[in-house]
Amino acid sequence: MPSDNVSVVLAHGAWADGSSWAKVIGQLAVEGFAVVAAPLPLTSFQDDVEALHRTIERVTGPVVLVGHAYAGAVIAATRDAKVKALVYVAALAPDEGETVADVFYRVAPHPQAPNLAPDNHGRIYLPREAFAAAFAQNASIEEQAVLAAVQRPIKPACITEAVNRPLWKDLPSWFVVAEQDRMIPQDSQRFMAKRMKARMHAYPIDHTPMVTAPSIVLETIREAIDHIAPG
Repeated sequence: MPSDNVSVVLAHGAWADGSSWAKVIGQLAVEGFAVVAAPLPLTSFQDDVEALHRTIERVTGPVVLVGHAYAGAVIAATRDAKVKALVYVAALAPDEGETVADVFYRVAPHPQAPNLAPDNHGRIYLPREAFAAAFAQNASIEEQAVLAAVQRPIKPACITEAVNRPLWKDLPSWFVVAEQDRMIPQDSQRFMAKRMKARMHAYPIDHTPMVTAPSIVLETIREAIDHIAPG
C-alpha cells in the first residue's frame, strides 16, 4: 500500500523538461503517491539547486528525490531535511570538489554522441538529430519529436561549478545504470554508482529510460519508497 506520507520529487536533466517524466508521474499518481516534477531553469548550477529547493518546500512528508542525467548533481546539493533517499537515473554524480563536466567527460564519448557548443546566446542546445541518435534512440519517432520540441538548453555555468559535499554520502541512494547510454557511457555510470555505494541496477536501456523503459524507473523508485516509508 502506498504511504500518504511519502512524496516523490523528480528533477529533469539537460535538454529536457518535466514532461520527460510523464509516464512515471502518471503511474505513481495512479498508485496514490504524491509526485511533482521540479522545473529547472538550466541557467546555472545554483539556479537549479534553488529551483529544486522551492519545489521541495511545496511538498510534505519524507521525500524520495529522483534525478536524471545532469540533475543527479543537483539533487545531491539539496540540504532539505525532508529528503530521505536519492534515486539516480542514468545520472551524473560528481564528488566534492568536482564539476559536472569532470564526470561527464571522464571517458571518451560514444561515437554517436553529439558535439556540443554554446550558441550566440551562451546556451547549449541538443541538435535535433541527436535525440534519435543518442538521447533516446529506443523511443518512438513521436516521442523523439516531442523531446526535441520541448528541450531546454543548458548554460555552461551548470557544469563548471565545483560541488560541495554531495548528499549521497549521507543518504541511501539507488542508481539505474543505462547500458545502452550514448550520452553518459555506462562505464562512467558504473564508476559513479560504485563510488557512491549506491544500490545499482543495470539494464540494456538508453539515456532516457523514463520515456523508453518507465517500468524500470518506477521499480527503482518504489524500492526507495519502501525503504523510507514509515511502518
